Amino acid sequence: MSNDTQVVTVVLCCAAALLAVAVAGIRVLRTERKEHAPPTADTGARPPASPEAAAGPLDPASSALWRMRTTVRDQPGSLAALCTVLARERVDILSLQTHPLAEGTVDEFLLRAPEELTSGELAGAVAGAGGADTWVERADAHDLVDAPTRILGLATRTALDAAELPLALRQLLGRCTIKQLPAKAAAPSGAPVEGGFDDTVLRLRTPEGGVIVVERPQLPFTPTEFARARALVELDSRLGPRVPGAQDVLTLPEGNDITVRRAAIGDLTLSKAMHERCSQATLGSRYHGPVADADRYLNHLLSPRFGRTLAAQTASGRIVALGHLLWDGDETEVALLVEDDWQRRGIGAELLDRLVSMAVEAGCASVYAVTRSANTGMVAAMRGLGLPLDYQIEEGTLVITARLDAAPVASPRPSANEDAYERAEQHR
Repeated sequence: MSNDTQVVTVVLCCAAALLAVAVAGIRVLRTERKEHAPPTADTGARPPASPEAAAGPLDPASSALWRMRTTVRDQPGSLAALCTVLARERVDILSLQTHPLAEGTVDEFLLRAPEELTSGELAGAVAGAGGADTWVERADAHDLVDAPTRILGLATRTALDAAELPLALRQLLGRCTIKQLPAKAAAPSGAPVEGGFDDTVLRLRTPEGGVIVVERPQLPFTPTEFARARALVELDSRLGPRVPGAQDVLTLPEGNDITVRRAAIGDLTLSKAMHERCSQATLGSRYHGPVADADRYLNHLLSPRFGRTLAAQTASGRIVALGHLLWDGDETEVALLVEDDWQRRGIGAELLDRLVSMAVEAGCASVYAVTRSANTGMVAAMRGLGLPLDYQIEEGTLVITARLDAAPVASPRPSANEDAYERAEQHR
């Protein structure tokens, strides 16, 4: 059996396992409007404005999407009571998943409700029907994809690129913070080999012996969510290290061709060689610490567990620049290192453009860069993005944050923070 066939077999097996976990958590709900609907106790919910309004479909233009979780008793009629109350409020149930617990069941709904219905009114109506620990959050069109399709998509992305695992977990589990602890730091955690979860903290073991810690303070995890996350990590583990092999050829102004490609831990030797050709000033501007420790950062930076790295490589095989997109909890950092002899040629700006495009594709709201206030090259590259920037300066360290959810502007007017940066530069 060839290596490609083995990879395909593993992906199909793990994807099937993920799909099975997803389907197991879904209760198919078919609602039919019948005159003999099951009677329920008086819930105190306000009646619809008119029978005609209640029967008619909701107009998407004047409605809102909500994600809602509530815990109900695991007994016949509990779900019917919830559905009846939601119908009274003219709420359309678009999808429903169940998360069985030791006592009771967590029902997760995707709802379309009248625009004027508030989250408090929705939660109050559900409480009157027996729902407890209700959580309500606005949803968007991305939530309309059914769970099996969404999970299979996440499995495919993870199979193609090891750096996708943290992003896939975040999309799977919603708003959360993800941290990856190496084996030494993870040793005292007490997490079993297969991982586990405790209320709002979920822990997943990696093949290297480390732990992925997922925190979601606003919403406790369920056994179903843990099983899905563990299956995704198992898929990543079985496939081993991998990065996409695509590459671009960049022609510099003087006519030289540079190849831009994804880098990984296999590029450690070439990256260290680039460090040796860089000046201490260049290394100091990038790593903000003792220059002698620069090589020690590369194992972390080149690992797909912590983000994505782009390398600019010459025709002779030398790496002359590295660009990093690093997952930092629920934030995203960008960083650049360009060898001295290759600076001022546009390589850093090209890498940064590609890194920001990756961040946008990953759904990041912003990216930030940490540098020295004297690093005018990094400042110019960030300004060249054409995005709103925020500057924070403290004791010579400059943090530049670019908002990715705003449309680019051709010639942004300096903000108050930018003016502060300019004044700091003038008095350096």
